[in-house]
Amino acid sequence: MSRNQDIAELFNRAADVMALLEENSFRVLGTRKVARIIEDLPEDVKTLQDQNRLEQTPGIGKSTVDKISEFLRTGHISEFEELAGRVPAGVLEMLAISSVGVKTAHQLWKEAGITSVAELKKHLVEGTMPKLKGFGEKKQLKIRQNMEFMEEAGKRIGIGWALPLAEAYCDTVAKVTGVSQVQYCGSLRRGKETIGDIDILVCSEAEAVPTITAAILAHEQTQQTVGAGETKISIRTRAGLQVDFRIVAAQHWGAALQYFTGSKEHNVRLRELAIKRGLKLNEWGLFRDQQSVAGENEPGIYTALELAWLPPEMREDRGEIELAGLMYKRLRGESIKVTDSRLEYLARDIPALWPVLQLSDMRGDLHSHTTASDGHCSIDDMIAEAKRRGYEYFAITDHSKSQVQANGLRVDRLMEHIKAIHAAAAKVKGITILAGSEVDILADGSLDYPDEVLQQLDWVVASPHSALSQESEAATARLIRAAANPLVDVIGHPTGRLVGGRRGLEPNMKAVIMAAARSGVALEINSHDLRLDLRDIHARMAVEAAVPLCINTDAHQREDMDKMIYGILTARRAWAQPGNVINTWPWDMIRRRQESRRNGSFEG
Repeated sequence: MSRNQDIAELFNRAADVMALLEENSFRVLGTRKVARIIEDLPEDVKTLQDQNRLEQTPGIGKSTVDKISEFLRTGHISEFEELAGRVPAGVLEMLAISSVGVKTAHQLWKEAGITSVAELKKHLVEGTMPKLKGFGEKKQLKIRQNMEFMEEAGKRIGIGWALPLAEAYCDTVAKVTGVSQVQYCGSLRRGKETIGDIDILVCSEAEAVPTITAAILAHEQTQQTVGAGETKISIRTRAGLQVDFRIVAAQHWGAALQYFTGSKEHNVRLRELAIKRGLKLNEWGLFRDQQSVAGENEPGIYTALELAWLPPEMREDRGEIELAGLMYKRLRGESIKVTDSRLEYLARDIPALWPVLQLSDMRGDLHSHTTASDGHCSIDDMIAEAKRRGYEYFAITDHSKSQVQANGLRVDRLMEHIKAIHAAAAKVKGITILAGSEVDILADGSLDYPDEVLQQLDWVVASPHSALSQESEAATARLIRAAANPLVDVIGHPTGRLVGGRRGLEPNMKAVIMAAARSGVALEINSHDLRLDLRDIHARMAVEAAVPLCINTDAHQREDMDKMIYGILTARRAWAQPGNVINTWPWDMIRRRQESRRNGSFEG
């Protein structure tokens, strides 16, 4: 977490305390506004303070500057600590539970005397919740489910934190003399959205181990040593995450890489295949008796088991081993017959080698924001960044009018915004710029702009942002209705979930995907690491139904475009090939599909 985020969190927590104490609502809103401003600052607050620019920041007055200065000097804000002392700490902890807002926490505290998450859970589990207004069985069940979800998610960290950290450690170790290869493994290499801990494999000469250990311990993120030996070093980072480094010799590299990457279920299946062939598979290699059959490289392990190599993200025992067997036969020119129902959609085209979706396949980003709504960069800046990244097309899709908190555009502002985008696009050659909108899908499935307004847009992303606790039936109907509108090009982050924080909508995704297949609308994998929505299993359903995916960053600033990789990893977990993702297509191909949907000639 950055320093700006640390300070923003303090202001948000202070606002929560003020609300729990029923202080002036304008003070509460003002404190939350300051938190948002600080979190969104493109520069570090200390840099701004050192350059005497902090007080010049719109929305930050002298009182806020004094509080920030105190934090930078002492690491705390005394006024906020005094406030927090007036509320039991457990009451504030309850606010982390989705569906427990300030009003609910206040009610539990003041009317029921419940002052901790543990007390709340005990009452819910034992059915002894005091009678409170609005606390029926449905509300209690929802809170209990969300508590369980939070407890499970709290054991893991998001890929957006884990991947950069793992890459930083890999870069450090790779520079050590005697190290030939370094690779993070485990659930991180499989691209899972949350990570329990990080496993890093190092191929090295034995004499380099002391230098490797020293480099790891000297890393700026290392806080303490958990254990250190001849072949394994375990540390804990400043954020409390454990990172395990395993050092292997070159002849074992491939076997160890496979072993420490695959899921438990995937690896069990491989060991079973080995046993059937009279072999033994472990992290040291594939052996027949004491003789090594394979182990130096990862593909060799799979080949020896008569399997084609598959991307790490697919190794979850979801049918990929059966697919790898068929691919191996195809590679050898043998006839194949698909008997596994999980592979029926691939029956006509089992490849000999799986075409892995790469960042270089992405021709454009079709969901982004500017300062016109809640983005942090201008139209020109976002276009320039898209151009710098080599994109062939780029859509600017600022929020629609219902997103008041995100400065959503009323129709008159939208019309001016469209003109501004087209004017900016005319100044740039070699990239197609689309004037679009992220239009809210309202609770009943209608859209935030009427069709006559949508027709003025080059690209329409329709997304749910509110009423995210709808019952499944209503959520399903809502998304199906939006998908049926031929002016909608993409359903953006369909469930509205936040990884580890908000469950979001829970529609019947099969029904939603079938509706998308009928209408021809694409479904978004939102690449922001806190969204990754569609999640992998739903994206896999879309691929199987031949519903195109659209991987977008939802960028609110230039740096957010780096997050494209997280969506790509999710798509790989969904077995998506490049052709399954529309923003790997040439723009003319996307445009023809869009026109066929708008003029009614599309045939699903």
